[in-house]
Amino acid sequence: MTRLMVSAAFLLLALAAGDAAAQVRVVTDVDYRPEVEYADKKDRLDLYMPARSTKAPVVVSIHGGALRQGDKSEQSFVGRHLASAGYVTAVINYRLSPGVRHPAHADDAAAAVAWMKRHAGEHGGDPSRIFVIGHSAGAYLAALIVLDSRFLTKHQLSPRDLTGVVPVSGFFYVDRTGVAPDRPKDVWGTEFRTWQEASPGRHVSRQAPPFLLVYTDGDDAWRQQQQRDFEADLRAAGVSDVSTTTVPGRTHLTVWSEMEGDEATSRAILAFVGRLAQPRSH
Repeated sequence: MTRLMVSAAFLLLALAAGDAAAQVRVVTDVDYRPEVEYADKKDRLDLYMPARSTKAPVVVSIHGGALRQGDKSEQSFVGRHLASAGYVTAVINYRLSPGVRHPAHADDAAAAVAWMKRHAGEHGGDPSRIFVIGHSAGAYLAALIVLDSRFLTKHQLSPRDLTGVVPVSGFFYVDRTGVAPDRPKDVWGTEFRTWQEASPGRHVSRQAPPFLLVYTDGDDAWRQQQQRDFEADLRAAGVSDVSTTTVPGRTHLTVWSEMEGDEATSRAILAFVGRLAQPRSH
């Protein structure tokens, strides 16, 4: 291939990417908990939708920040990237500590997922194909609300109502080193039993939907160990569709923040979602 042909190919790819981004429709500050009113728009989500989408798969994205910081306004790159790939994407807010304590963060995340389940069709999404993804503390919340059925049951939903889950560099055992014992006690309190009950790994069952676990070799050793233990617990419980992707050469933050374009984290997520979002044969 000549240099001119290579340059032309790159130009076409750039134009295609720009066109896809331009086709994304955005609706901000959708109130997913109309029965309450939280400060700082913590009961709101932003929707990113492919133009002219009809029955597109739906992704709900939960930001990280140790359950103490972060905001959906900092996560537009996730919404735009996934919407450009053809998915209706909700980037959500939720209440943060020290203003609230567990289980308030998870209650909000579950309410956002339930809102999308009820309203996805109004925004070009398919409510029968909903995925939940998240980074760090958001990955923890994604796993918790799917595995501890008490959160979805409040909304007449079950884990089987979700198509798949992608925790990125999360944690799954709150009672272990690196999490509650080493963090401010205004998140999960001081009771060891509460820490155990707040751990997604304590609620694993074969009813869980498919899981893709993503982390990086730049994650702390304790976090990498939690990934391995959680995968083992999912498999031991009989969850049939469990996989892990390790993204090399990234930090705990950049494994998520650089999730744009053609790179390892988004490739893994899009491959997983794309596989499970395919119409099932009868």
